[in-house]
Amino acid sequence: MSDLRKEDINQEVFDLYDDFAHSRIDRRDFVQKLSAYAVGGLTVTSLMGFLMPNYQDNIQVKADDPRLKTEYITYSSPKGGGTIKAQLAMPADAKKKLGGIIVVHENRGLNPYIADVGRRAALAGFVSIAPDALTPLGGYPGNDEQGREMQSKRNRNEMLEDFIAAYDYLKSNPACNGNIGVVGFCFGGWIANMMAVRVPGLAAAVPFYGAQPAAEDVPKIKAPLLIHYAALDTRVNEGWPAYEAALKANNKPYAEHMYADANHGFHNDTTPRYDKAAAELAWKRTIDFFNQKLA
Repeated sequence: MSDLRKEDINQEVFDLYDDFAHSRIDRRDFVQKLSAYAVGGLTVTSLMGFLMPNYQDNIQVKADDPRLKTEYITYSSPKGGGTIKAQLAMPADAKKKLGGIIVVHENRGLNPYIADVGRRAALAGFVSIAPDALTPLGGYPGNDEQGREMQSKRNRNEMLEDFIAAYDYLKSNPACNGNIGVVGFCFGGWIANMMAVRVPGLAAAVPFYGAQPAAEDVPKIKAPLLIHYAALDTRVNEGWPAYEAALKANNKPYAEHMYADANHGFHNDTTPRYDKAAAELAWKRTIDFFNQKLA
């Protein structure tokens, strides 16, 4: 049903997809529950097709974009997965050392959307690294469902070490000026928050709809934070009041934006949860913030 629009879809359907995308329900439960919304000419198949990511038609910066130097590298992560593969991207015509950005994927490995975000960050004038935490299991498998299953087999604290090791890699990269920030989405939002806790030298952290660190960890945060939330994402937002109270109590620099009528995953332009206005505004704020902190 190609003319299906986001506006035609009940919010409960997006909430169901969120449960499926975060492995709170399996495919069988998802299909079964989705059938309740397959009415008035809608089929479960058309709903599923509409909800699933479409990577092929939504890449903004292609892998071979001549404006960039994009390559895959490996780096050492002794406390995490051992050796991690990552996309490294920077402007092709860079004349000076650049600020570094670590781009952290969702709960399914380095899929085409996150690799694209890494290239967008490079196009904005940074050297970006987008690691694949699924490297020890063979890497992103080409579809998200399998990627989620694989990522659930890894320890999340070991994956955190993989992204901390990416910071160390950028720190010693001759293209980088040593000022490094992190941006992460969903699981990656939690990583961004936790890197702010764990990495004293981090210059900036931008979590998109990420789970929050424990209140007792907040005093360790040195990096300024730019925090993005989706108003309809009640699950993740439940943790915000306690986090905000801890940030205020410890005088930590932060700015927080709540995007009205936006779902968890609103920045991901490959699924119908995408909210163009919110995504573009959040990304502009992110790049402005990095320009300010990583110069």
